[in-house]
Amino acid sequence: MNNSWINISGRVYVVTGGSSGIGKAIVTELLNNGAIVYNADLNEGDKIDQNLHFVKTDVTNKAEVAALVNKVVSEQHQIDGLVNNAGINLPRLLADAAEKNSKFEFTEQNFEKMFAVNVKSVFLVSQAVTHQFEKQRYGVIVNMSSEAGLEGSQGQSVYSATKGAINGFTRSWAKELGEHNIRVVGVAPGIMEATGLRTLDYEEALAYTRHKTVADIRAGYKSKSTTPLGRSGKLSEVADAVNYLLSDRASYITGVTINVAGGKSRG
Repeated sequence: MNNSWINISGRVYVVTGGSSGIGKAIVTELLNNGAIVYNADLNEGDKIDQNLHFVKTDVTNKAEVAALVNKVVSEQHQIDGLVNNAGINLPRLLADAAEKNSKFEFTEQNFEKMFAVNVKSVFLVSQAVTHQFEKQRYGVIVNMSSEAGLEGSQGQSVYSATKGAINGFTRSWAKELGEHNIRVVGVAPGIMEATGLRTLDYEEALAYTRHKTVADIRAGYKSKSTTPLGRSGKLSEVADAVNYLLSDRASYITGVTINVAGGKSRG
């Protein structure tokens, strides 16, 4: 149902990694609110609305990113907002004292892949879209961070570092781009309901890095000792926050990362 209060009907948004998980929830809510959405992903996902346009894009490739932005502008003549959502997470240890050549110890390949997808893509897509924003004299960038990027996370140090970098982009770009009427905000989800990131392989790796069992990890999703609300977050709750931040209702919010994590903290 179109939400007239949010008032984004007809606006044009680019969402990276919008075919699954949090990205898909964001895309779905944007469409529900009448927006036109371009999903930049390697996998098409479901065609759920006539206002959804899929552009197969490797967001770590500058030429493909340029082609994406050129396509959106040529077809719509504007871009109102960007959601940098594409990301990956590989739980690993910095050093595994228990096992030599452990598969759960970070490699250069792990490091480089995570920084390419989680950080380089944000730089490339944001730069390309910002050139259009500057011509328009307005625009909004929403960077998807993580509670791990604010607090750190055992067994997820490189993932946390990539999200910490995103938080730095958010603060710095807000200072640079404010004079052009461009806002930059971050959203940091905590423990969420199952997405593509929460596979059995992911849980087994995370459990190993924390000296726990998969059952222990799953029990933690509902632990009130770290999450006062005592439950995992809904993807729709993150999507609602992103839709709000993209709208003019959030017109004086910039340079901050908002934690959507049920009060989760270090404990």
